[in-house]
Amino acid sequence: MSKKFLVIGYGNNLRSDDGAGKKVVEIVSQWNLDHVKSIAVHQLTPELSDAISQADIVIFIDAVLTPSPQFQKLQLHQLEATAKITNLGHHSDPSQLLSFTQAIYGKFPTAYWILIPAINFEFGENFSPVTHKGITLAIAKIRELIFF
Repeated sequence: MSKKFLVIGYGNNLRSDDGAGKKVVEIVSQWNLDHVKSIAVHQLTPELSDAISQADIVIFIDAVLTPSPQFQKLQLHQLEATAKITNLGHHSDPSQLLSFTQAIYGKFPTAYWILIPAINFEFGENFSPVTHKGITLAIAKIRELIFF
């Protein structure tokens, strides 16, 4: 039996690099894998908890401002529960949403947070070269996690 994956990409695709998470989800959904569900959202909300509770492994993807060249690297974090559940919005940590899911459904799947480096959050729909490279690396990392 294969594990059930949930890939959640979030951000604003009208703010240039901020749409990177949604772009990654768009690509992952084209793989048409039965054991992988993909969701693209503007921000994290408590309503995602139902889908999270049904997954074995959840991968969150977002863009993170990295104006300095030495920090323009893809980041991957394994998430743990946090005791503090506060405002569940775009600026909240996915750990809070996972903790909310655990409190409501009694489930805390293995979870990862992929942060794609971003330098441009101006209005637009194009990615900077830094973010475009980060998207490519994020897709490779997701592929690695799914097909380990």
